[in-house]
Amino acid sequence: MRRKQSRLGLTALLVMLVFALTTTAFATPEDPTELTGTQYIECPDCGALGVTLSDSGQAVPCETCAGSEYPGYIQSPSRYFNTPLSLLPPVIAIALALITKEVYSSLFVGILVGGLLYANFNFEGTILHAFQDGIVASLSDGYNVGILIFLVILGAIVSMMNKAGGSAAFGRWAQKNIKSRAGAQLASIVLGCLIFIDDYFNCLTVGSVMRPITDKHNVSRAKLAYLIDATAAPVCIIAPISSWAAAVAAFAEDGQGLNLFIRAIPYNFYALFTIVMMVGLVVLNVDFGPMALHEKNAVENNDLFSGSNPYAMMDSEIDESKGSVLDLVLPIVVLVAACVIGMIYSGGFFSGEDFITAFSNSDASVGLMLGSAFGLVFAIIYYLIRRSMSFRDLMGCIPEGFKAMVPAILILTFAWSLNNMTSSLGAKFFVRDFVRTSASGLQMLLPIIVFVVGCFLSFATGTSWGTFAILIPIVQNVFDMSNPMAIICISACMAGAVCGDHCSPISDTTIMASAGAQCDHVNHVSTQLPYAISCAAVSGVTYLIAGVLAYFGGPGLLALPIGAAIMLAFLYTMKVMKK
Repeated sequence: MRRKQSRLGLTALLVMLVFALTTTAFATPEDPTELTGTQYIECPDCGALGVTLSDSGQAVPCETCAGSEYPGYIQSPSRYFNTPLSLLPPVIAIALALITKEVYSSLFVGILVGGLLYANFNFEGTILHAFQDGIVASLSDGYNVGILIFLVILGAIVSMMNKAGGSAAFGRWAQKNIKSRAGAQLASIVLGCLIFIDDYFNCLTVGSVMRPITDKHNVSRAKLAYLIDATAAPVCIIAPISSWAAAVAAFAEDGQGLNLFIRAIPYNFYALFTIVMMVGLVVLNVDFGPMALHEKNAVENNDLFSGSNPYAMMDSEIDESKGSVLDLVLPIVVLVAACVIGMIYSGGFFSGEDFITAFSNSDASVGLMLGSAFGLVFAIIYYLIRRSMSFRDLMGCIPEGFKAMVPAILILTFAWSLNNMTSSLGAKFFVRDFVRTSASGLQMLLPIIVFVVGCFLSFATGTSWGTFAILIPIVQNVFDMSNPMAIICISACMAGAVCGDHCSPISDTTIMASAGAQCDHVNHVSTQLPYAISCAAVSGVTYLIAGVLAYFGGPGLLALPIGAAIMLAFLYTMKVMKK
């Protein structure tokens, strides 16, 4: 079915980072950009007003668009505006990413191709458009800069938490209070869900905290690596206060990304079913595929590795005298609280708006930036009072945190820049016209198509952020955000990106989960893959059900309990077959 519909579906889904532009309050009565096949763009000098202010403060006709058929608008200088070639930059970027398995250079080549098409292959125009209107414009945008500041501060706080010894202290506490094998696994899941602010922090922390506990109860390292990986990206993608939420919000229009993110959470079937699957595996005491052998060796033979230990030479001793549980818990609690207050502040809560309205209207860039700044100040003061580190060591954590976030910053910068390129080529108008004339009959199938495309793209490139940065803006151009199908497809973008990342052996998160559990990387990938594919299959069926329900006016959310029931039935069937 996927191959049969790929020519229509994939064409509509492989546009790279197209922001939907809104019509201003001063738009002319007839907006030529709404016409099918339009070649018009807003006048850059008057912003679609048709008039500008003279030196004396008088409104005078705009010279730039004065001769245009539509005052306030001019024809695009590119010959490739609103044509199939407007899709070429993202298609090339994706193809290169699939071939080279490297996302940074692929995105940059896509940016250059966008510059070539916009400048009609003029060398000077290409360079100026790619850098000035692409990279520089992205990094000079106030909203984007706020997101980058949040990421850097988050990295600094994470570095401070690790150096303060909070993780080791939690491990000592847990060893005294967790008595069973199932309890050790459930504690790993709970800790992974609690550390939702960033997937890197999750992998680094949960592994070091839970490894001594799971070893004590003969849980295989492959199973621990799965639990770490499954509570990293899948939890971050449904947590409103996280680096992932900030990234998703950055690709939405008008600062409403966080509102969109929250509305999409109930439809993020892969992330939700991954949590259901983890708990079901532990409670039902069932494993299948290569993981079953690893768990059997751990329980019966006390062999946690089912082979050699690649980390046997590493010093795994914990400093029993450093840190307390509060060194981990309190900074996280304060960070979350500060970010929530920062977001409702940006949404007007302290100006009279109610909490729900303020949270829905919040600006993720402003809220997370301010909240993380207060969280950083608290962490510094707290660790100084606790004498966990010297002031010099605390300041050293800031550049370390910046270094940890460099990959995320690069992906965001190039993604924003490529979005500027595709926007300047009118790709959103081409997609809109295509949907209007050709793809209306595919709408009920778009959720599962988007999910599958996201899975394969993220698996091949090893990056979730690059994938949902590609797909989310496209959905915004296909649907009005008030359409229930739009939210389902937005969720399918994020779920597919996380699923592919979860399966990919070249994903940073997968590699760090192996390192956090001190598990052989090949063992981790091979044991996790059957679990991830099973969850993806159930999620795909659920997206198909949700799409059909939404298309015919039914409640798409009804698909969630149906999918959860399918997942639990699958696990119970595997348990029966095991017996």
